Amino acid sequence: MLTQICRLLEKTGNIKRSTYFWNAVNSGLSAAICPVILMVMNRTNGVNDAGVFSLAFAVAALMLFIGQYGLRRFQSSDINEKYSFPEYHAMRFITCGAMIAASAAWCVFGYFFRDYTAEKFLAVLLICVLKCIQAYADVLHGHMQQRGRLDVAAKASAVRFLMEIVSFCAALIVTRNLLISCGVCVAVSFLVLMLTSVNAMRGYCDTMRPSLSPGKFRNLLLEGFPLFASLFLNMYISNAPKYAIDHYLTDDVQAYYNILFMPAFMIQLIAYFIFNPILTTYAKLWLSDAEEDLKKLFRLIRRQCVILAGLTLLAVAVALTIGIPVLSIVFGVDLGGYRMELAILMVGGGMMAYGVFFNYVITIIREQIFLLVSYGLAALAALAFSGLFVSRAGITGAVVLYTVLMGVLAVLLGAVLLHKLLRRKKSGTV
Repeated sequence: MLTQICRLLEKTGNIKRSTYFWNAVNSGLSAAICPVILMVMNRTNGVNDAGVFSLAFAVAALMLFIGQYGLRRFQSSDINEKYSFPEYHAMRFITCGAMIAASAAWCVFGYFFRDYTAEKFLAVLLICVLKCIQAYADVLHGHMQQRGRLDVAAKASAVRFLMEIVSFCAALIVTRNLLISCGVCVAVSFLVLMLTSVNAMRGYCDTMRPSLSPGKFRNLLLEGFPLFASLFLNMYISNAPKYAIDHYLTDDVQAYYNILFMPAFMIQLIAYFIFNPILTTYAKLWLSDAEEDLKKLFRLIRRQCVILAGLTLLAVAVALTIGIPVLSIVFGVDLGGYRMELAILMVGGGMMAYGVFFNYVITIIREQIFLLVSYGLAALAALAFSGLFVSRAGITGAVVLYTVLMGVLAVLLGAVLLHKLLRRKKSGTV
């Protein structure tokens, strides 16, 4: 059976076309997990449980970046293999352990200082464990991408995401219990991970045994830190309104905000689908000494920026017309009166997509330290103003806060990238 699963994952008539298709499917399913579960949960358990799940998902998304340590983009663009897979693999075990420890610490803090109930404590912790499985799978998929088989990684990931959605929703419908549903989802996700990603990975490496010398660990820790810190801070910045809502408002308000936020996040996911398959191409163009390759890289970057602008404008138009009625029907809640908030969030989603794209390119050109500076400034702004915006203006304040923070971040990262590209163009050197 294991051999048959591998054959199905690797079967394709055209690797490039399969990569784009399955990357799109994978991105879509990844984006669908939270909204689909919320749709079901609103109808089975009500908005309070939906709010708890929304917060748990936001916390787990933050902790995910501890588990990944920002190394996926570094790994997939490491075309000269400065570090071997066993070294990346060992590093991932260390970071996943740190992720679980940080998740437990968050939950303990919430229980003693944020009035978390025992159920909320366990729900947040279980969803963090679910995301830890994703963090581990990520290092396997990064190596597959290095080997030119991102399509295999995307298929394995898509199957796992689909089974997470199905198992969680089925458990909700049968038990109407949040904790049981979380536990079932974690168990199913782990089983699918072993059958797909771990199973397929054996065909792309000589050994699965982790191996990391103290010197290589130190180097990976230092090289990856700016990436990890910037991505971690980015997730904190984008979720700062949710954390403020958790502190100042109620679980039902948390659910409403997350429903409004879903379409904004979709912009980023669509953008990710567009440019993730060409990360390795960007890296090769940047490392090339040919002037024509550098010009091609500039053209690709300009094209992505235009595409993101078009997606953002389309999203705002949808938000101002059919967005609220559709969301109200889909999630089974009345969102009338939030039309302008949804449109503002769409602008924020576009700004976030720009920020993520600029982050990718800055990583490829190995200028990670500037990521840390940009995200650090934006995170300080989030820390300083989150409570003020949300406590005084509720959901509207959270929406405006998110959009302003994403706009600031996109401008900072865009300025860094433009400066580095122009300097390379003038000097003609890496």
